Amino acid sequence: MAFPNPVRRASGVALSRGELTGAVGDSVTVLPIVVALAATTELGLGATLLWFGVFQIVWGLRYGLPMSVEPMKALAGLAIAGGLTYAEFATAGLVAGGVLLALGATGAVERVRRYVGEPVVRGVQLAVALVLLETAVGLSAGAPVTAGAGLAVAAVVAVAGRPRAAALAVLAVGGAVAVGATGVPTATVPAVAPLDPASLSPTAGALEGAAAQLAMTVGNAAVATSLLCADLFDADVSADDLATGMGAMTLTAVPLGGCPMCHGSGGLAGKHAFGARTGGANLLVGVGYLGAALVAAGALLSAFPMALLGVLLALVALQLVRAAAATDRRWLTALVGVLGLLANVGVAFVGGAALHVALSRRDGESS
Repeated sequence: MAFPNPVRRASGVALSRGELTGAVGDSVTVLPIVVALAATTELGLGATLLWFGVFQIVWGLRYGLPMSVEPMKALAGLAIAGGLTYAEFATAGLVAGGVLLALGATGAVERVRRYVGEPVVRGVQLAVALVLLETAVGLSAGAPVTAGAGLAVAAVVAVAGRPRAAALAVLAVGGAVAVGATGVPTATVPAVAPLDPASLSPTAGALEGAAAQLAMTVGNAAVATSLLCADLFDADVSADDLATGMGAMTLTAVPLGGCPMCHGSGGLAGKHAFGARTGGANLLVGVGYLGAALVAAGALLSAFPMALLGVLLALVALQLVRAAAATDRRWLTALVGVLGLLANVGVAFVGGAALHVALSRRDGESS
């Protein structure tokens, strides 16, 4: 499977304190979602971290930039909330990966984006945030004292000037509690079990989830990330190149026990904000993920407090809400978000996209 070549490599690879703190910045978004996925679905944490480590290193070397590698958040949110079974989750990931590969290879990403519209993309983000918040409340309700302690930890970190690191701090506390309960796990090579094609489930829900994810991926992970590469790093990386790479990455990882993965403008901006300027941050975080994959024992995950998992999901949801607010048609974003919560994210995406097209045509005729 061919990976794209960037048009121009701006930075290269360096190892420094800034690259190390930048590596932490990317983990802020990735680890809470991955841990939540492994805790609530059949996804194996060890194999998932293994593939995250591999592709962090691949893209760091390929682009010479601190390119983010994140879970596909729409699909992850639906799976965590129970809206998709694991079979549907994997199927939706493969569908999204195949479409991204085709779109990128044919140079169609920009054309598709014009039909979807930013307010709809933001609305899908809001819908996923609301679904995660609903799940977070359910997980935290059983142990309000533990949840309150987690929120206190997050608040202290945020007041200290590192709001993006709040989720990572809560994850560290939960991990410490789990280690205290089970002991330090023995390093073990994670099992990479091939996905049985017969287990795939191409249901309407899976296809709707894939459509919603593609809206987020095209807008946020391809187009917005391409623009941010130019703004922050003076690097010319096309949205179609990014789409091709995300498709290849997902089609490689999912059949071998990983989860659907994408890039993301938020993760890229987070790495930059934490000091990363080159692909060295990817090498560092990639090695860290590979090391974590060796000790990601099932017993350790089972001992992670569910109430703290709820706090993690709430913090991730708040990040998505903030991102969703960056739109010029907030009413449409809110409509898609609420419809996604009350009905489902796929229906909200299709309805929102159709309304966006109608509004764009009306505006074009009146101008």
